[in-house]
Amino acid sequence: MNASEQQQFNLLYQQHLTNPTLQGKRPATIDAYARAVRRITAFFSRTPDSLTKDDLKCYFAQLIQTHSWSTVKLDCNGLQFFYKHTLERQWEWLNIVKPPQVKRIPDIITNQQIGHLITATRSLRYQVFFLVLYSMGLRLSEALSLSVNDIDSQTMQVHIREGKGGKDRLIPLPKRTLHALRNYWKTHRHPVLRKRPMNPQGDITSV
Repeated sequence: MNASEQQQFNLLYQQHLTNPTLQGKRPATIDAYARAVRRITAFFSRTPDSLTKDDLKCYFAQLIQTHSWSTVKLDCNGLQFFYKHTLERQWEWLNIVKPPQVKRIPDIITNQQIGHLITATRSLRYQVFFLVLYSMGLRLSEALSLSVNDIDSQTMQVHIREGKGGKDRLIPLPKRTLHALRNYWKTHRHPVLRKRPMNPQGDITSV
């Protein structure tokens, strides 16, 4: 792009970052939408407002060949948002891109397999993390974000914050998991589970 085109892109891109923020989109969604605009701009080396319907068909045809359908859907949603809210244009070709309807049955890990995984892990830090992850059925990001303030030993519940779709929920806290967390606190001494342990300063009372 020349200097004039780059200036036009910068203006459109800043608007594209602002619009989802004003609509309360989550940071991860804003980042995905922004990446979609950057990717298609780099592919053509042209400002995205100058692209034709045939350009978009060409772009998604190659994107399907080089990226997962998850990425394709994110780019589709991001560009749809860009056209509708930044360019204020109709998204006429939306139905061109249709991910295949695939239903997969997730792999089931038995309790015995989970036990082998935990005992085979040498680091206490990871043993506790895997126990928390599997015993409460958490997503990886949820377990990484878990903090002492989210754990209530009185009601034996854990407050999961900003889960899927930005929603909070309460889940049961198994006694074995509580005991493991209390024992880990003796050396961990950090309110967030994923953080590295600090120097021991005593026993846990808040969990």
